[in-house]
Amino acid sequence: MQNIKRVFTGFRPTGKQHIGNYVGTIQNCISLQNEYDCVYCIVDVHALTTLESTEDIGRDTYEMALDWLAAGIDPEKSIIFVQSHVPQVMELYTFLSMVTPLSWLLRVPTFKEKIKLHPHNVNCGLLGYPVLMTADIVLYKGELVPVGEDQLPHLEMAREIVRRFNSLFGPVFPEPQAKLTPFPLVMGLDGVQKMSKSCNNQIDIAASPEEILERVKTAVTDPARRYRSDAGHPEVCNVFRLHNIFTPDRVEEIASQCRSAGIGCVACKKILAQSISSALEPFREKRETLAARPDYVFEVLAEGANRAEVIARETMKEVRESMKLSPRGFRGNSSD
Repeated sequence: MQNIKRVFTGFRPTGKQHIGNYVGTIQNCISLQNEYDCVYCIVDVHALTTLESTEDIGRDTYEMALDWLAAGIDPEKSIIFVQSHVPQVMELYTFLSMVTPLSWLLRVPTFKEKIKLHPHNVNCGLLGYPVLMTADIVLYKGELVPVGEDQLPHLEMAREIVRRFNSLFGPVFPEPQAKLTPFPLVMGLDGVQKMSKSCNNQIDIAASPEEILERVKTAVTDPARRYRSDAGHPEVCNVFRLHNIFTPDRVEEIASQCRSAGIGCVACKKILAQSISSALEPFREKRETLAARPDYVFEVLAEGANRAEVIARETMKEVRESMKLSPRGFRGNSSD
């Protein structure tokens, strides 16, 4: 039988997902589970590194899991769980931190970026973020990690930590490999920044048709097109970029009409809103069904944590033995 490789990836709990998440990551996760042994984790401990309040983290975790399940991530095919529900990850994080040089962590570019973003909350966990990320991956013997090219340096840090641990204690962990995956960049409705909740420029995938229309109405279009009679430039219009994703069969027609002023921005936005709403209709229906059964979501996460912990226990047994932290390790050093 062919050995099926294990994929691991984790996401911070951000609550309801938006179309940028859906196009950029969720659809990718759905396709991967048909080919690999997938472990998908909501990394709530990672979120604590930049949170000053945990008031919403439970709700955000639930909403995120609900969207994942409604979109098609299948708990029969994949392990779906919450990071903190498998305590072994913190034990492994501690062990890996003992073999990770401080100089490695200080050179991580994202640490410097986070300091600028959160100058009043520069904590130890923020510095150790790459070590916890490594623990997440190798605790489950993750062999492949889906990343875009911009994330390769982060994964290389994990590989360095693994190599150092294995050189000191033996070949316990596989070196995680990058699975280069295209993550389409979906710009926000402001047309300036990546779609995100923090910028309030998103369209939630759980939004109603009416909500989608109201959000799309706020989208920035071709800044040079000031009047309905002006010819447009779809190549610089963010609404047109979204048409490429949600109205692929009409993009040439829409582009032509835009350039000839045959269609105005208001009408163009209405077409986009309808396209997004139609594409998300099956998702909304399934989400409503699952939302009526909140216990089901919790059961999926609990079962996922149980399945993940089976793997984690076995890994930690191997780790402790390799580090001579188990009775077997002591026996190996006995003079008997």
